[in-house]
Amino acid sequence: MESSKINHHFKQLTTIYETLINEIDVGVHVINDSGKTIIYNNKMSEIESLTKEDVINKDFLDIFRFEDGQKSTLLEALYHNKEIKNVKQTYFTKKGKAITTINNTFPIYENEKVIGAIEIAKDVTKIENLLKNNMNLKSNTRYTFDSLIGESDAIKEVIEIAKRATRTPSSVLIIGETGTGKELFAQSIHNGSEHSSGPFISQNCAAMPETLIESILFGTKKGAFTGATERIGLFEQAEGGTLLLDEINSLSPMLQAKLLRAIQEKSIRRIGDTVDRKVNVRIISTINEDPVEAIANNRLRKDLYYRLSVVSLFIPSLKERKGDIHLLINHFIQKYNQMFQMDVKGVNENVMKIFEEYEWPGNVRELEHVIEGAMNLVVDEPIIEVSHLPFNFRNKSTLASHQEFPIVSVHDMKTVNKPESIRHLKDYLLNAEEYYIKKVLEKNNYHKTRTAQELGLSRQTLQYRINRLNINS
Repeated sequence: MESSKINHHFKQLTTIYETLINEIDVGVHVINDSGKTIIYNNKMSEIESLTKEDVINKDFLDIFRFEDGQKSTLLEALYHNKEIKNVKQTYFTKKGKAITTINNTFPIYENEKVIGAIEIAKDVTKIENLLKNNMNLKSNTRYTFDSLIGESDAIKEVIEIAKRATRTPSSVLIIGETGTGKELFAQSIHNGSEHSSGPFISQNCAAMPETLIESILFGTKKGAFTGATERIGLFEQAEGGTLLLDEINSLSPMLQAKLLRAIQEKSIRRIGDTVDRKVNVRIISTINEDPVEAIANNRLRKDLYYRLSVVSLFIPSLKERKGDIHLLINHFIQKYNQMFQMDVKGVNENVMKIFEEYEWPGNVRELEHVIEGAMNLVVDEPIIEVSHLPFNFRNKSTLASHQEFPIVSVHDMKTVNKPESIRHLKDYLLNAEEYYIKKVLEKNNYHKTRTAQELGLSRQTLQYRINRLNINS
């Protein structure tokens, strides 16, 4: 009886252990004294894109490869009784996938004898790739003030203020909704200023983990933490040029304070360093909300706002400058004519009415995407029609959704489908389908591609239905 209780207790502990080991959000890898894997949890499997069957009871070095000069922390713990903490390691799986982890590794003892080793790993592969990509940033500024499209008073006023801002190195804060073209203004200011010969470096502050953004901005000194290398930050990369900080309100208050100091002192200090380095960089920043609201909600420090907004540009939304829509349409049509080798001339009156009625929550960027999407549906037609507009846009636009299909009256359906006697529903629906497809074909002069687009079908599916229903076209 006592033995049965012990066995039951042991099974419970085993279940608890297995649940714990597989649910924790770090990788766990254990090898025995022969170097074979005996424990490999779900997180480790996710990190390395290997199944447990790929690894369990397999020799460690048959599954993982290390570059020349690199040693496995797990094998170091096993064969040299080393306890290794917070060490960054890059290695390759047998499938060729490169993995970078921060490891804590320990030998496992039994009666003072090493019987295995355990590694607890945190995946930093994506973060490492982000850092490498940021180090490879190049100046890529193709926009100038000639690139800014618009004749409305709202946009012309902002362009004029932006041109004046090119005369000095003062900080500029660009305020506007997503999709209004804030980076176009930033690049135009850079290219029109004395900093134009220097680099233009852009960083979306919301796109990076908070734990990394400081090292990306200011750089790191070798040895600052385990695995840290000598790496310059964006301030130093932008030396003599312009640093664009997009969505500045996404930075933490602590980092905003460090940024404020760097701008005021015109110097930065790499993480882990004791030396201040002078920098000559013009700061342009953007924010996609009202700065006053951001300050009130503690998303933007008031002192940083004053430092960044020496010049403030308020970019109008597209709904505030609808008079520019026709210019923007022509610009985007020409852009994609060249890209797609097409010759579209414009949009028809109904499309223009839809565009003028629509509120454009995505602003100019959304308009460009709609034009690009429509031109992907144009075949031989010289004009973009309602049927060419992307389906999701037509659903959002009240006017477009009303024009999506030809109106088929209840009277017409009753006339054509008036049954002399009750029929099976299947037969009735086939009759209705045939009638409706014929109506849409007639509306489009039997142009099958346009008809398919309007019905929300592929051309192949429409042809199948035409054949199945014996519709003469």
